[in-house]
Formats: sequence, C-alpha cells, structure tokens
Amino acid sequence: MKNGKWRKTGTALKLLWDMDRWLLIHTLIVSLIKSVNPFIGIFLSAYILDGLQAGEEIRRLLLVSVVCVAAVFLLSVLQAYFQKLREVHTNMCGKTFDTLMSMKTIAMDYPLLDSPAVNDIRTRIQHDNNWGAGFYSLVWQLPLLLGSAVTALISLGTLIPLFLNSRVFADVSVLALLILFGVVIVFQMWFEAGSNKELFRLLDDDSLDKSYLGYFLWKDQDYHYGKDIRIYGAKPLIESKLEGDVRIKEKWTGKLVVNNMKAGFVSNFSAGFLQMLAYIFVVSRAVAGALGVGSVVKYAGIIYRFSQAIAHVFLILDEYAVSSDRQSSTLEYLNMEDVLPKGTLPVEKRAFCEGGDNDYEIEFRDVSFRYPGSDSYALKHINMKFDVGRRLAVVGKNGSGKTTFIKLLCRLYDPTQGEILLNGINIKKYDYDEYMRIFSVVFQDFKLFSFGLGQNVAASVEPDEERVRACLTKAGFGEGMNKMPEGIQTCLYKDFEESGVEISGGEAQKIALARALYKDAPFIILDEPTAALDPVAEYEIYSKFNEIVEDKTAIYISHRLSSCRFCDEIAVFEKGEIIQRGNHEELVLDEDGTYYELWHAQARYYK
Repeated sequence: MKNGKWRKTGTALKLLWDMDRWLLIHTLIVSLIKSVNPFIGIFLSAYILDGLQAGEEIRRLLLVSVVCVAAVFLLSVLQAYFQKLREVHTNMCGKTFDTLMSMKTIAMDYPLLDSPAVNDIRTRIQHDNNWGAGFYSLVWQLPLLLGSAVTALISLGTLIPLFLNSRVFADVSVLALLILFGVVIVFQMWFEAGSNKELFRLLDDDSLDKSYLGYFLWKDQDYHYGKDIRIYGAKPLIESKLEGDVRIKEKWTGKLVVNNMKAGFVSNFSAGFLQMLAYIFVVSRAVAGALGVGSVVKYAGIIYRFSQAIAHVFLILDEYAVSSDRQSSTLEYLNMEDVLPKGTLPVEKRAFCEGGDNDYEIEFRDVSFRYPGSDSYALKHINMKFDVGRRLAVVGKNGSGKTTFIKLLCRLYDPTQGEILLNGINIKKYDYDEYMRIFSVVFQDFKLFSFGLGQNVAASVEPDEERVRACLTKAGFGEGMNKMPEGIQTCLYKDFEESGVEISGGEAQKIALARALYKDAPFIILDEPTAALDPVAEYEIYSKFNEIVEDKTAIYISHRLSSCRFCDEIAVFEKGEIIQRGNHEELVLDEDGTYYELWHAQARYYK
C-alpha cells in the first residue's frame, strides 16, 4: 500500500471520529477494561504464591483475593455497560455513513452526477465496499485493533520491572533468547505484510464487480423486472450467466482461503513459538535464582499475553490498513467540490410579490454545449430570447438537443460556450437556489417517490392539502385522487408501505404535472407531458392548456406535433441547432422544412 498502513489507519480512524466520536471513546474504554481484567488475575496469582512462600497470613491473602474479585466483577459490569453503548453507536455510525453518502449524492451539482469520472468513483465505491472490506469493516475491526494495542501496551508496561532487574540479564544466553524473540516478531510482520498485499490484490479483483452475480444481486432487485423475466422465460438465460460467475467466485474464494490459511498458520505458529521462548526465558531465570515462584507465574503470563497481543496487532493493523485503503474512493467522493458557480445576486421575486408581473426575460446568446467526457456538441450556437407569458414549442427528432436545451435553461448544466442571460445578467451571477425557484419542470424521465400523494405533489413534508387537491384536479387526476384509499395521504408504490398504491404511467404523468403546477413558478416547462396518456386524457390536457399554464411562460417539448398548435411559437431543433422558428401555420407551409416533414409523417397515420 502506497502511503503506509499507519497513515491509512489514521485516516480511517479520523473518518470514524468524524462520523461518531463516541464510538471510538466507548470502544477504547471497553478495550481498556477487557485488557486490564486478565492482568488482575495474573498479579493475584503471583501475589498468593509469593505470600504462601513467605508465610503471609491467610486472612490477608483472602482479603486481597476478595478485593481483586470485586474489582474484576465491577470492571465486568462496566465493560457490559459500555459494550452496550458501543453497540448503539456502532449502529448509529453506520446509519450516519449511509445518510452522509446519500446526502452528498442529493446535494452535489447535477453535472457531477452525469460525469463519467464521478460515475467511475461511484463504481469504485461499490467495489471497495464489497466482500466485507468496506466502511463497516472499519467499525467491526475497531475493537480487535484497539483491544490488541491496549493489551500490548499494558503488557509492555508491566514488564518494565523485569527489564530493570540486572540479575535477570546476567547470563549471555538471555541475550540470544531476546534476539530470537525479535527475529520471530520481525518475520511475522514481514510475512503478514506480504499476505495482506495478496489479500488486497484479491479484493481488488474488479472481475467480481463486473460479474452477473453482483449485477443481479445488487442492481436488479426491483420487482418490476419480474414481469419480463416470467413472460419471456428468461430464467434459464440468467441462470447460465450466474453459473459461470459462481465458478469464477469459487476460484477466487479458493485463493482467498489458501492465503488466509497461510497467514493464520504463520500467525499461530509464531505466537506459539514466542510463548515457548517466553517460558524458556522465565524458567531459566527462575532456575538461576533471579526470579521467585510468583514472578515466574506473573512474567510468564504477561509475556504470553504480550506475544499474543503483538501478533494480533500486526495482523489486524494490516487488515485494517487494507480496509482503510479501500475508503479512498469514499473520501474522494465526499470531498468532491461542486463545479457550478453559485452566484450571489438575488433574483427579483416578481412572480411572488403582490401585483407581480412575471416579467422575466431569458436570452440564449451563442450557446454551445457538450456533455462531460464527450467530444461532440449536443447544442451549437443557440440564439433565442423568450417572450414573457408566451408558449414556445420545441420539436425535433430524437437526439436533436431538445432536452439538453431545457437542462441548460434550468441551469442543471452551464454552457460550454456562450452565455444565458436573465434580465440582461448572466445567470451564473444569480444565487443558484433562487434561480432554480423560477422554474417548474416535468421532465421526460421524471420520478415520483414512495411517499404520500400529497407529499409527492408538494415535494414537502407538510403540503397545503387544498392546494394539492386543486393542482391534481387541474392536471386531470381529480377522479384518481378521489379513488385513493387514504386520499392524498395514500402512499405511492410499495417500497415502504405494504398498503402503497401502484399507479400507471399516465397517472404518474398527471401527478408530475400537478407537482409542477403546485410550485407556481413563472416558467413552466413540459417535456413530453402527455407521452403516457391515453388520447382522451391528452385531449383534456390540450383543451385546458391555457388554463393550466395561466400567465406563465410555457415551454413545451413533444414529438406529437398536434400539441404545437396550442403554442405561439415553434423552434425546430436538428443536430443541436435551431433550424426553423415560427408558428404552426407558417412552418407547415414550408415544404422543404423539417417541420413540414415531421408534421406530414405523423398526419398520414390519422388519415
């Protein structure tokens, strides 16, 4: 690992501290108590043996024993108490992490979500959190790491009197034992470092994340897929893909097991060898008369615990470093800075003040745009000024740049070249959130949430119920709303509520339109707002189009050119450029124009 396990472990511990510092504090307290308890027994045994050898009074020995047992009992109670606190904070820390990742995704600038580089980071995060090596492994391994470290430090501290005893080190053979002791520890550290590099290489095998097994396990659990699988009998196809992945996983698991067996064997062999050396050392010093009976028991026990703890420290430290290294993608994601300038100028609230005239003028001035990671332009040299209160239809073939045009208008992206002006000022200079408030949009790929109907319309925890009902009725969903079992409190879909209601695509489109109306923004943008509606519902929307949009500036995108007859002006897009502008009567007379071609291509199906 490039930057060293200590640095990576420190970074991981800081991440946990930022998530929930009490998790670390309680884990440290539990580790301290858990490590101290065995030493009380070791020192008590040594004290009793030395006391019996020296002819100490039995009453005194019993009194010390009772005090020690009481201390062990009290510490055990405290350990159980702090252990429960630690478990609570373990759960809280995990939920904090999940919430933090979700909120980062929700809050980051839209261009980042659509960026190939950011999608690569998200893929790496998923990969780095697979197979038990993610953020949660940092939490699970924390007690082992701190417990072993605390035990090693306590053991080392209690061995200080032994090292200060000159009689213990009078024999030259002692030096040889100590050198051998050090060689075994160094060998164990070296072997475990190599073993963990191999472990890291196995965990970094991206073929596991590109497998169909991972895809169907994590990505395709949406119950909507079940219909197609059953209708088309796709089960054998899926099973054939999974069987191949299972064989890959078996080979990977075999390599992982062999690697872990080697590491476990060397670790246990080294610990046993160190324990044997410790007993040889203590017994030889006792035979030489340098240590008493009690000291033999005491130091043999302490050296044994030290050898076990130091072995575990290096083993767990390497594993922790592996888990820590795999959090670099998470930290990169969380520390990602926004790319859109947010601006500071307030947007005039002309639509919301008393007597407001909605007098917003927006102009595209030589605007070109290409998506992140793309070499081709989605829009080229767009020049357009919106007339306040008028209806603009945007038409064109698939991929002509219509939806991209809307995304730039709403400032989900900034132009690659040129500028967009609001009342003569570049929109980048306006406060971002205030600018977003002047738009209501029904996107072609809109989403509704598994929340209440009213909350979906208002995008709020506490919607204005009367206003919600009025918007749903205006959008053509009044009858559907009345059929809902709990009215506007009815939950949509079944992700969170078993009583949730499944709605059709047309019903969802009406609810999305109601959401746009509820916001009551001066600009309303409808991207294929009737694509999922039946002809009757579509006619109702068209016939009430002016009533629905009222005095707002409306921009309407549709493949159904019959809708263009309701609009004041039509802009025809082709290959990212505006190639025609005018009203329906003007454009349909231009037999060489794209609009004429599109109109008659659709009209012949109705003749």
